[in-house]
Parts: sequence; structure tokens; C-alpha cells
Amino acid sequence: MGNSFQVQDRFADGAQYIGGRLRSGTSGRRHDVVNPATGETVYTYELAGTADVDAAVAAAREAFPGWSGATPAERSEAMHRFAAVLAEQADDFAYAESLQCGKPVKLSTEFDVPGTVDNTSFFAGAARHLEGKSAGEYDGDHTSYVRREAIGVVGSIAPWNYPLQMAAWKVLPAIAAGNAIVLKPAEITPLTSLMFAQAATEAGIPDGVINIVTGAGRDAGEHLVGHPDVVMTSFTGSTAVGKRVAEIATSTVKRLHLELGGKAPFVVFDDADLEAAVNGAVAGSLINTGQDCTAATRAYVQRPLYDAFVQGVAALMETVRLGDPFDPKTDLGPLISHAQRDRVAAFVERARAYATVVTGGEAPGGELADGAYYRPTLVAGAAQDSEIVQAEIFGPVLVVLPFDTDDEGIALANDTPYGLAASAWTRDLYRANRATREIKAGCVWINDHIPIISEMPHGGYKASGFGKDMSAYSFEEYTQVKHVMYDNTAVARKDWHRTIFGDR
Repeated sequence: MGNSFQVQDRFADGAQYIGGRLRSGTSGRRHDVVNPATGETVYTYELAGTADVDAAVAAAREAFPGWSGATPAERSEAMHRFAAVLAEQADDFAYAESLQCGKPVKLSTEFDVPGTVDNTSFFAGAARHLEGKSAGEYDGDHTSYVRREAIGVVGSIAPWNYPLQMAAWKVLPAIAAGNAIVLKPAEITPLTSLMFAQAATEAGIPDGVINIVTGAGRDAGEHLVGHPDVVMTSFTGSTAVGKRVAEIATSTVKRLHLELGGKAPFVVFDDADLEAAVNGAVAGSLINTGQDCTAATRAYVQRPLYDAFVQGVAALMETVRLGDPFDPKTDLGPLISHAQRDRVAAFVERARAYATVVTGGEAPGGELADGAYYRPTLVAGAAQDSEIVQAEIFGPVLVVLPFDTDDEGIALANDTPYGLAASAWTRDLYRANRATREIKAGCVWINDHIPIISEMPHGGYKASGFGKDMSAYSFEEYTQVKHVMYDNTAVARKDWHRTIFGDR
């Protein structure tokens, strides 16, 4: 894939998209977008300050009455055009996503971009299906029905691991429901979020409905969350930062949606298809170089299969090809930054004191030395309460532990603070059903790990947060439910009035 546009030229007017146009930030601080595969700067821009957040919120507030007042059909038609524009620009989106994230182009081309187009098409249809409880006479004397209404200006914060898809997950249900939004992408990966907003404008979505402010979390992010004209905050990121977001949001009584960290268990029972489990573990742990909050991170394998599983995963990991993200044969790209690579490496180095690094555990040299690369890593022999089992690493590292009984396997799967995703591998229907019931996670896969679809919700339990992205369930986050009740009796003095004054 060639360079279809020059980034510095494409975003020469700045990395803020407010009221339908690009503009420069006003913080007075510049920031570099770096290609993590090479360490080269690909774009330099002015970060957003609080004044930019104020301008973006004002633009959203101005756009809200017209957009929320449009018919569902009008919003749906605009969003269908939006999906078409995204599809037409798929190559540019894939290029920009791989450039700023370092992810292999086959992943951005076959997963990130088509997934975003599909999300947009789904919400274009869902915009016409904002349903509530059916109207009825529930007490005999009144007719009640439920309205779903847009709530206003949403302020959302998206992470750096899937910049395009996370922008879509935040923006699409919000605008399908009739809201306007201000999105703060991660300052290290703003390119595709800006392109996403530009594509919406090209599709005819009104100026101000989608705004992008690219700034630091402590400045632009906290100001956005605490802004008095923002009525809801949706945040995806680490649990630690999510706690800070919650503190600010609750102080202003905002609606809050949090999609936080994960430490997904991968439970292999002794009747599982071993080959499928080995393939699934490698794919599920290495997707996006492990920088995925649903990635398989803790493999629990029933003892009869344990040794063969360890050998199979290690052998398959050693075939994974690290390289240039734009080479279609590359399987694994770099981590998002050298700092993240060093953080992942530190987890593994500390684990050597109490566990065995079966394969990997190092950064490659040679022609990849300038990038933030780290080899696929399998760790065995760690205790359940050890750091590498309990903490979110966010890199290409899988830890494998044995278990004996089914009770033990499920208990170990639940034994972390997180509960975003999990998988169980078995040919036994009853084991599978038990796993789906008893594993505490927002998504439990059976005999697979990672696939997501627009029609189904994504969100966690416990320290992984609350609320749902994607699916019609996401409208629970982005709409206000209003009960409307009509008197049907035309009687001036109601029977219940006697409880307040007079007699029957």
C-alpha cells in the first residue's frame, strides 16, 4: 500500500475539527505523531486547550436542536451516505491507521476499516428503531407510553489502540440517537478520528454534530468531562484513568459510560480440540500486538492437555512474522511506542524471577531495532496471584497455567478484578453452558476468542466498567427514557385525591 496522501499536508490546518472544519489548537504546545515502526515523526500539530474544548462544545450545542429534531429517516439516510464515503476512502483510512499505530496493514484493511464501515451501516439502520415499551392502559385509567429522546451534547474520550473503531463506537450510537458529540482521541493517534469526522461532513451530516478535539487528557480531556454543557461522558481506556473520569463526571452529575481494562481468561477443558485452542490462543493473544482489552492474556489449561498446549503455542508463536506494517506478509507490528514496549518488557523481566519465559521475551534487533517491536511471548509457571497473571500488560504476552477440576478452572478465570471478555474451549455442551453462566465477563466466547459483530453489545463487568458499545443496547447509554401518561377518564375529582383531601 502506497502513501495515498501526505499527512502534514492533509491536516495542515490543524488537528481540531470543530463546526465542520479543521483548525489549529490553542494550547501553545506542539505534539508529534510518531510511526512506531520506524520512530519517525509523521505529523506535528498544536494540542487543544480548554478554549478549543469550549468552542467544540458550543458547536455541538448549536447543532443539537436541528439534528435531534430531524426525523429518524433523515438521520438514517445521512448515516448511510456516511458509510458509503467511508467505504470509498477505505484505502486511505487503512494507510493512516497503520501509519500512526504500526498495526499490520492486513489487520487495518481486513478488520479495522471494514468493521467501522459495518458499524456505520448498522447504526444507520438502527437510527430508525429507537423503540420503547408499547403504549397501554397499565392502571386502567391512563394511557402510558415511553419516549426515547436524545440527551444533548456527549463528551467522549477514545484510546490509541483502535483509533478508528473506537471513534466509531463513540460517535455512531450517539448521533444515531440524535445527539451531538465532542470526541477527544488519544493525542498520539488522532489521524483517523479526524478523517472520520471529515467523512461525516462529506456525507452531509451537519456541521457541529461531530467535533474532534485533540489534546492531552489532563487538559482537554478533564475539561471536556467536567464541562457544564456536556451531559454525558463515554470513556474507553485504563481502569486507573477511568476512575479519574468517574470522579469528574459524577461531580457534575453526568451520565457515565466506562469501558475499561481487561485480563481475559482463555479456559481450555480436557475435551477441547487442541489444535483449535492452540491456534485460537496465538491469534487471540497477539491481535493488534496484544494491545486489545479483550485479548487472551491468561490461558488456563486442564492438566491432561497442558504440556501439549504449551508446546503447540510456543511453536506457533515462533512462526509469527514481525516486520514492516505495510508489508502484506507481516503478521505482527510494533507496540504503539517505545515507552509501551519497555513497559511490556519490564513485566516479562520481573516475571523471570518466579516464572519461565517459554518463548519470546525480547525485542528484535537488526532492521527492526528502531521500531517498538517485541517478540510474541509465552510465560509458564507463574502463580495465580503474581503480577503477570493479575495486571493488564497490553502487549504480545500470554501466561499459561494448569488446572485440575472444572470448578478450579472457572474460579481461576474469575480471579482478577476485570471482567470484559473470556473464552472457554470444550466439545461438551454442558461445560460450555456452565462457562457462559459462571464466568463473569461481558462477553464469553465458546471455541473462539476475539470476533465481534455490530449487532451484539460490548462492555464489561467489575473493574472493566459498565455500559455497552455497539448494538441496539448502546442506545441505553445515549437516550433519555421518558414516561408519558394521559388521563382517559375526564373526571375532575379523581378517586385517589381523597388520600390528600376530603372523603370518598
